[in-house]
Amino acid sequence: MTQAPQPVFEAPWHAQAFALAVHLNEKGAFAWPDWAEVFGAVLAEHGLTKELDGGDDYFLAWIDALERICTRKNFAEAEALAGLKAQWERAYLNTPHGDPVRIDAG
Repeated sequence: MTQAPQPVFEAPWHAQAFALAVHLNEKGAFAWPDWAEVFGAVLAEHGLTKELDGGDDYFLAWIDALERICTRKNFAEAEALAGLKAQWERAYLNTPHGDPVRIDAG
């Protein structure tokens, strides 16, 4: 009996973060060598305190790199990203388990 293939990503948000970087690259937002340089620097920073295992730690570094490259390319402002992250945190902390998380537009 053959085993079912293991998922490529541990969590859906890992796949979404990966797809976002690929999409931005394909749309010309940044060249892949630029991405590799930024992501490599972030991995080196994150890896100084512990090893990254390809799970949440790895993809948190991936998100950090996405934020950096988007701010460097002037697609987003660091303050705006920080505000959005704070809104998201408030929203998920105040959302009952199982309900969809929504950020209020106001």
